[in-house]
Amino acid sequence: MRLPLTSRRDTGSRVTPSRQGSIGTTPGPQRDIAVTAAETVALVLDENSPLPESAGEVVELARRLRGHIGQLGAVVPPGAPALRGAQQLASAGVPDGYMPSRVHLVKLAEATQALVAAVQAHGGVPAKPMRRRRWWRPQLNVLRGSVFAVAFALLALAASAPRA
Repeated sequence: MRLPLTSRRDTGSRVTPSRQGSIGTTPGPQRDIAVTAAETVALVLDENSPLPESAGEVVELARRLRGHIGQLGAVVPPGAPALRGAQQLASAGVPDGYMPSRVHLVKLAEATQALVAAVQAHGGVPAKPMRRRRWWRPQLNVLRGSVFAVAFALLALAASAPRA
């Protein structure tokens, strides 16, 4: 069973160069976290999906499910009974051994599925967070050029005025 480590669609940010030339992250299009979590749960619980072959795949799936639990935990109402159990399962490490690790993975997927159901029953996840309006901030060179242009215009006006 091969799992893609990251997908460009669900990372939530893209890398772009900033003004100073360094690379930073800016918010990009985000997928609905409930849909993303349901897709990961389907990798584990779906009848047609094979069991993970190696311990690394189990650890990777558990890491993904823990991440989904953390994201969904911020959206689920604080008193939801599924939240506490999912957080307890997420805080436990993946046990050693073939069967215990797969059982833990299935329990983690079921807890994530319960959180997805709680989020959908609660009313879903907001598609885009509300942002405050940001005013345009000109670059420093634009400000310098504007000041120079105004000073030059005033100097030309003063030089053209008749002397008394």
